[in-house]
Parts: sequence; C-alpha cells; structure tokens
Amino acid sequence: MSLRKLPPMAQLRAFAAVVETGSMSAAGALLNVSHAAISQQVRALEAHLGVQLLRKDGRGVALTIEGARLGETLTVAYGAIASEIDAMTGADAARPLQITTTPMFAAAWLMPRLGAFRQAHPEIDIMLNPTAATVTLEPGGIDLAIRFGKGTWTGLESKLLIHTDFVIAAARSLIGDRVIAEPADLLDFPWFQESGSTEINRWLASQGIEGGKVKGLMEIPGNLSLDGLRQGHGVVAVTRTFIEADVARGDVVVLFQDEEPGFGYFVVHRPGPLRASARLFTNWLHRMARDAG
Repeated sequence: MSLRKLPPMAQLRAFAAVVETGSMSAAGALLNVSHAAISQQVRALEAHLGVQLLRKDGRGVALTIEGARLGETLTVAYGAIASEIDAMTGADAARPLQITTTPMFAAAWLMPRLGAFRQAHPEIDIMLNPTAATVTLEPGGIDLAIRFGKGTWTGLESKLLIHTDFVIAAARSLIGDRVIAEPADLLDFPWFQESGSTEINRWLASQGIEGGKVKGLMEIPGNLSLDGLRQGHGVVAVTRTFIEADVARGDVVVLFQDEEPGFGYFVVHRPGPLRASARLFTNWLHRMARDAG
C-alpha cells in the first residue's frame, strides 16, 4: 500500500458521508460542514480519480457503478477502523457478543453447553442468531460465526472446532428390514432438510442422481429435523457428531457417508484482533470441543 497514491482523506471522508447518508445536505450535517463543502470535496475526488461517482437523481444524487464500488470499499474500511479503535479503547466493551450458527448446531451442540459459559462470564451479554443463511461478518455486527465446511471462506479467518463427517441417516424404525444398497433406493422415503440449505440436492447430484425427487421433502429448522429423524419420520442429511449417541444405541442407521476429508465446524471471524468477549468465547468453545473428545 502507498499512501501517496490515495486521494486526500478529506475527499474520501466527504464521499463516504454521502454514501452513508444518501444526500449532500445530510452528509454536511454529519461532518458539521456545509452542503457546498461536501459538493466541492466530492467534485475534487472525481477529478482526482477521473471517474464520475455521483449523478443527479431528481432533486438528489445517486451513486454511479463506480461510486457504488468505492462506497462499499470505504464503508468496510471506515467500519474496520472504527471497530479497531473501539477494540483498542474498550468503547464497545458493553456491546453484546453476537454469534451466528445453524439452528442444528445451536440446538444440538451449543445450547446444552452455553449455561457453563454464562455461569463463568455473567457479565457478557450474548445475541445468538441461529440461521442456515451465511451471514456477512461486518464491523460492529456479528463477532463470530460457527460454520460447517472446509474452512475456506474468502477474506475471513477460521479455526477448526469439531471435525465431523457428513452423513445420510435414518431411524431404524423407518428403514426396517429394507436393504439400502445405493442412493437411489432412498428416493422412496420422506426426507427432512434444514430450512435455507441445499444439502439433499447437493448430495444427490454428487451421487449422480441429477433431478432426483424424493418421495416427500419437508424443510424445517435443523433442530426439528433431528427430532424427525429420531422419531422415524424421514431421512436426514446431517453431520455425524450430532447423532453419535443414537447410532451407538442402534436407533439411527448411517446409510451413506461423505468420504471427502476436511469437513467440520469452524469458528470464523473477520481478520484482526477479537474483542475481549469474543476472544473469551472462542477459547471456551475450543475447550468444550476438546473436552467432548
């Protein structure tokens, strides 16, 4: 990086304020300068870059394609700066620790253990967002994500928490005496799939069953799909760690197992130092995983 190549910071800050507020007047109020001063700085920035960043839109302004790109970059950059300053000064220490993970992981692994963390650190407030969607980790927002995959999320840092295989499983009461020799044999059975995910289609396609249609597919939160699996109501694509006890008892049968190595649950966060609460929680997660063996 060369600071010599960057436009003056006053120009970038003025444009970032327009992006944040949506107007020249509001940007001026945000930075405590006049509308004319903001307009002058933005015009100077456009001249420096040789591109148009804003265009007239009725009585206001709108971002051009180039302006939107630069605006997104500045939003992330200024957000990261603010987050780092807050972390250094302790200004965001009172902000709740925000965590996102899948409903299945939250219900089957995290919630049974979370009481231990709350007892050890009652001063830390926690906001848990259980969703199958991949939530963007932005400064000032989600601190930690617990994601299933191979640890390859661009622009983010990740550390393996639990290694586990991806399996197709069903209750013994559902399968009965039927011999399941190949994946196509499962098309006659009902399935559960975690809302917002595509594991079943991905797995069927990986087995060469393009466009395969199962007998009945119900999309429900992940914790409910585990209940449905155990009660014998459907086949489930699931990570093995959640059903080990059921398999050991013989209540649940692993029908097929993904042989691709490297899968597991990872603790994921933005690059850079973690807030104190996030660092405590991350260390606690790894202790819990080691104790679980």
